[in-house]
This record gives sequence, structure tokens and C-alpha cells, in this order.
Amino acid sequence: MKTLRNWMVALACAGLCSLAAAQALRPEVAKPLQQAGELLRAGKSKEALAKVREADAVSNKTPAEQLTIDRMRGAAAQRAGDHATVIQAFEAVYASGKLSGAEQAQVAESLAYAYAQTKDVAKAQAWIAKAQAAGGNSAQLKQLQAYLQGQSGDYAAIARDAAAAVSTAEQAGQRPTEADLLRLADAYQRSNHSAYNATLEKLLAYYPKKDYWAAYLARLPRKAGFADRYALDVMRLKLASGTMSKTEDFMEMAQLALQAGYPAEAMKIVERGYAVGALGSGAEAERHKRLRDLALKQDTESSAAIATRAAEAAAAKDGNALVQAGYVYVTMGEADKGIALIEQGIAKGGLKRPEDAKLRLGMAQLQSAKGKARSTQTLRSVQGSDGSADIARLWVLLGAG
Repeated sequence: MKTLRNWMVALACAGLCSLAAAQALRPEVAKPLQQAGELLRAGKSKEALAKVREADAVSNKTPAEQLTIDRMRGAAAQRAGDHATVIQAFEAVYASGKLSGAEQAQVAESLAYAYAQTKDVAKAQAWIAKAQAAGGNSAQLKQLQAYLQGQSGDYAAIARDAAAAVSTAEQAGQRPTEADLLRLADAYQRSNHSAYNATLEKLLAYYPKKDYWAAYLARLPRKAGFADRYALDVMRLKLASGTMSKTEDFMEMAQLALQAGYPAEAMKIVERGYAVGALGSGAEAERHKRLRDLALKQDTESSAAIATRAAEAAAAKDGNALVQAGYVYVTMGEADKGIALIEQGIAKGGLKRPEDAKLRLGMAQLQSAKGKARSTQTLRSVQGSDGSADIARLWVLLGAG
């Protein structure tokens, strides 16, 4: 509710404290109201309410006088946190029939807030509808609506409204607000996991924060149809997005890289773990050292054999070995040489997993000064349904960042 109280301060007095109609007020009414306005601007809401009561005590008030009194009473009560008085005053103001469309929207929004504070969700929602009908579309009103929908558990309504806001922004070529995307994600998380993942991906695209990367990558391996062979790819994305810090993650990633035939990559991962303090200390320090020694040994052997391996791959009847050898070169820091071999492998054909080959090519291009410009096109062409397309889209987001 603290946020809602902040909205009240923003709304207080806006369009409600004006005494432009003072010429229609008698001095005995106008003077205390003028004093109330000054007190309110000074932050003395309770004293302002006292002055409003003084004006209200004048007998035989005209409709104009009563309307001005109710306006000031509502504004002062808002500041004072007297929600019952806000409701009484602003409902009278709204019922006067003297408000412009913009004023109707603002008064209705104030009433929605007041009813929300009194826990009357039904009336708060009714006043939100009136505010919107009068043209109210403020960020505060949208957030109040989302708050009330969340309180009532109406997540379908939250999803509908947030999805509409996101769609409107995107169609206008604008970035959706983070708040709308978070509302949408929260609503979908409870009912539509596929849509939730898609919304998280939008958050990564528009607001690439580490928390969103961590949330998305934690869920990705559990996605229906996601192949286990992409475990190393998920770890690569964690490392690249800055969301990997645990000792066990560095150990697991290095071991997966060794198993996949990329000892140079394993060596880099181990060294990164040592550099950030995740490896090399504690009870497992000796185990970390053994992994480091193993990675170094296999990297040395792989470097010595890679040229022969590439020649043998070129002589093979299909392109599978060329793609594998090419990505080994990429992990060794020779991206351009690796790209050439992967492209030869794709051109030769006979691939067991053509989409994987395109994924590796796009990832290689990201690491090449010459090839980076082509990486997005390559990665977006990956169409696999087993996780390759998901991995490719995430590398596009990281590459764009």
C-alpha cells in the first residue's frame, strides 16, 4: 500500500485546489478556503481540513460554494489519509455534473484509490472503470488496476490488460513498459507456461537485466521437447549473460565442454572460475586443480591434432566432422578458420543435425570481427524445435546487447 499512498500525493491538489471560481464565493467562504489551500501546499493537511470545516459551517451556501468546499475537502483528506472523507467529498464533486472530462477522470481515479485503501475492491474497480470511460489512462491508474486484479486473483484480467498494453506499444514502434511486461509475466506464470516463457524473452529483449536472464535460463532446460544435449549451451548463455557464479556451475560446464570435445573451451572456463574466485579454494581445491590439469592436457593434445583432424574431416563423405572440427577451432580462438570449416560442412551436406550446424555457425560468427554482421541472420534462420531455435534467439539478444 505504500506505493498507493505515493500515488495519492501525486494526485492531491492536481486540478482540485484551484480557486479560479473565487469570484462566485462570498468572503466568509473564500477566505478559509484560500487559507486551506496555502496550508495544503505547505503539507499541513489536518490544519487545511479544519479550515475547510470552517468554510463549510457558513450557512446558506450556494452550489458553487459547496462544490469548491468539497473539492478542497477531498484534496486535503487525500493528503491526510482520511479515505472516508475523500469518498464523501469526491463523490459529491463527481455528482455535481460540473466537471470536465479530464476532471471526471481524475476525481474517479482518486475515488478508486480511496476505496482501494478501505479494502472495497468492487467499488474501487467500478471507479476505475468510470475513470477510464472519462479518458483516464495514467500509469498510476493502470498500476492500481493491476494491484486490485492481483488482490482479487483475477489473473486472466491482468493478462488481458497487460497483453493489450504491450501489443499497443509494440505496434506503435515503442518499447513496452517494464511494469506491463512484469504484470503479464506474473499472470502467465500461474496459468500459461509457454506464454510466460515468451514474456520473459520479451523482458530480455527490452530490459536485459541479469535477474531476467537467470529466471529464463533456469526454466529453459525444463521446456517441453528441450534436448539434453543443449546443457552446455545453456551454461554458455549463463556465462555470457553474467549469471553464472557458483563453483558447481563452473565445474559442470568445464566437464561438459570436455565431454563435447572442446578442451580449449573447458580450459577457458576453468581459468575464468579461478579468476572470479569460484575455483581454487576450499575443501574442493584439489579437485579443481585436477580438472584444470586434465583440461590443459586435453587442450594441448587437441591443438596438436586439430590440423590433421580438419584434413580428415574434409575428406569425409558428409559434413558432420567438418562442423565439429570447425567449432573446435572457434573454441581455440580461431573463429574465422572455424567459420570456413563449418560452412564447408553445411555445404557438403549429409548432416545429422542441420539446425545445430547453423547454430554453431551463428555462434562462431558472433566471435568474428568479419562474421559478426552476418550472425543475426544466421541465428534467426535456426528453426529446430528441440531447443536449437531457443538457444539461437538468445544469442541474438546477447549479440545485440
